[in-house]
Amino acid sequence: MKPAPAYSRSAVRRVASGEEHVDFDDVLAIEEPLEIRLGFSKDGRFSHQAISITMRTPSDDGDLAAGFLFTEGIVRDAGEIKQIRHCGLKIGKGGGTLDRASALNSNTIRVDLNEGVDVDLKSLERHFYTTSSCGVCGKSSIEALHTGVTKLPDHDFRVSSDVIHGLPASLLQAQPTFEKTGGLHASVLFDSEGRIDTIAEDVGRHNALDKVIGRKFLAGETPLNDKILMVSGRASFELVQKALMAGIPILAAVGAPSSLAVELAREFGMTLIGFVREERFNIYCGGERLASET
Repeated sequence: MKPAPAYSRSAVRRVASGEEHVDFDDVLAIEEPLEIRLGFSKDGRFSHQAISITMRTPSDDGDLAAGFLFTEGIVRDAGEIKQIRHCGLKIGKGGGTLDRASALNSNTIRVDLNEGVDVDLKSLERHFYTTSSCGVCGKSSIEALHTGVTKLPDHDFRVSSDVIHGLPASLLQAQPTFEKTGGLHASVLFDSEGRIDTIAEDVGRHNALDKVIGRKFLAGETPLNDKILMVSGRASFELVQKALMAGIPILAAVGAPSSLAVELAREFGMTLIGFVREERFNIYCGGERLASET
């Protein structure tokens, strides 16, 4: 089975002042809901519970679900996951590599945990609906987002300013669906030399990051303390929180950070960089990780 398409076509009419109308087929990024369900054993009985509905671009749903559970602090280790299923069809187990050819057209995914894995049922009471534009909507409190985040350790990870300057061009070249639609966000992991490690696209900036983090989490490669994260839009509080959960020391964004994003990054020792474009950028905190800035 082919992977679910990330875009579709729609008939549109372009209207421009002083020009004739033009009819053509436009390419649109696909946006569909995904319900994430968690399966777990409690008091000798197995049950499953819906924990989130998110609007996403279909693809890499297993990575998305795993990344969401990890960045929300519901699971801590890939070995806690028994299997990941789309509508009852298994697409991954034991934190191993997902079979991308299996049942990718479903809008419900279930992550089953191994027996004996403790689940904080109280944390699951924070059911919420996330749109493609804002993953925080509906969370019960800002304080809840701090769950599981610890201060990044001091280490020798450093990058040069030239590496940061080169990230936007690499990001653009690595966005195949954005080139077609202009309507997707991207999250990209780079190494210290600016080479692409992992990339994901989605209509939701938080989903794109969950896909990237989930992929590395399932592969047993977290924490990501030797990686740079580049995001295609602004640096929101939630993106900083998710990156901190994965141990990412440097977050660079094409757009601006929010005040709360800067506050959180500074509190937990992250390097946060904004407006990375046109051979310039702003360092909001953590400048000691840029070799030329020390």
